[in-house]
Amino acid sequence: MNRLLANIRMATRALAVNKLRSLLTMLGIMIGVGAVIVMIAVGAGARARVQEHIRAMGSNVLLVVPGAVNSAGVRLPAGSWSTLVEEDAYAIRAEIPGVAAAAPVMRANVQLVYRNTNWNSMVYATTLDFLIARDWEVNFGRPLTREESEGGAKVVVLGQTVAEKLFGEEDPIDKIIRVNRVPLQVIGVLDRRGQSAQGQDQDDNIIVPLITARNHVIGSPGSVRRRSLNWMLLKAEPGVDLGAVHDLAADLLRQRHRIQSNQDDDFSIRNLADIAEAEAASGDVFAILLAAIASVSLVVGGIGIMNIMLVSVTERTREIGLRMAIGARSKDILSQFLTEAVLLSLLGGAIGIALGIGSALAVGRFAGWRVELQPESVVLAFVFSAAVGVFFGFYPARKASRLQPIEALRYE
Repeated sequence: MNRLLANIRMATRALAVNKLRSLLTMLGIMIGVGAVIVMIAVGAGARARVQEHIRAMGSNVLLVVPGAVNSAGVRLPAGSWSTLVEEDAYAIRAEIPGVAAAAPVMRANVQLVYRNTNWNSMVYATTLDFLIARDWEVNFGRPLTREESEGGAKVVVLGQTVAEKLFGEEDPIDKIIRVNRVPLQVIGVLDRRGQSAQGQDQDDNIIVPLITARNHVIGSPGSVRRRSLNWMLLKAEPGVDLGAVHDLAADLLRQRHRIQSNQDDDFSIRNLADIAEAEAASGDVFAILLAAIASVSLVVGGIGIMNIMLVSVTERTREIGLRMAIGARSKDILSQFLTEAVLLSLLGGAIGIALGIGSALAVGRFAGWRVELQPESVVLAFVFSAAVGVFFGFYPARKASRLQPIEALRYE
């Protein structure tokens, strides 16, 4: 221990002789460690955001959307013509075992007015099953009832953003707002969900009974006649195989839409969790790639340390010869120069950690990105910086330890 402390004191004095050179030598390590911490923090933040998106969508959920159709011999793009009707959702709920909710959904942009305040938002025209499928609770007030959904009551549930924009600090419950000039009574305000993985505000919307919206708010003669939907949400009961629900729902829809075996489906069923997990996996790969690129700076920094240590050995050849002449052994010289290399790396790593944490917080604050600092990444970067010092400092230290005392003393 005494020998280690003595080596650290000598290494500190040696590095302090050329402060600027030591700082420039540490620069590569500082940049590498800081960049690794920032990249891992950004990647972890993206992963957490996707996980929140998965939870916001609800668990065991399938999304059914209109598919591509042929019109006058021309293949139209998916979603250009709605092939889903609300009876499809009711049939799935009634005929497929294990389905906890089947929510038909129409949506549109609407203008909301309360007294002298107005706001443009998204309306989801749906049933009570929508909140069940998305595991979405009401923060205060109450949700839609079955009677209101089926009877076309003129009621509305607000998202948090809409409530704040229209009412501010005022209690919105039982107030009347106009949705596309149609008066609706506010019965509840949803829990806050925040932004989606795509950056959309999930709280900037309202929920209105499907019948009410179709007949009064957003319905057109065509949509009323066809009872068409933008999409449907299906939620399986806990423990039920989502793949089996997917297959049964697809078979039922093909039967209801009279699709022959040689024809393509006019709908598409997607597992939202799989989509979000794929996004998360892509984000992980991107974060690993960025961290790998940032790690190159550590290697460059290590090469810089090796170069400077070789210069230092050359400059201090007479000092090495003098120490050997008065009794220093080769391992003492080896440990001295190795300690200097490791100390350079550790100091650079410590400064890099401070820069990395500060940069990650700055990215989150000014760029608006979600970042999550990972303690293990900080420890890993610090340990790796020490390993760089040992690896790249060993050759110069070994070269110094193998000098012959007489030749070293004669060196000019």
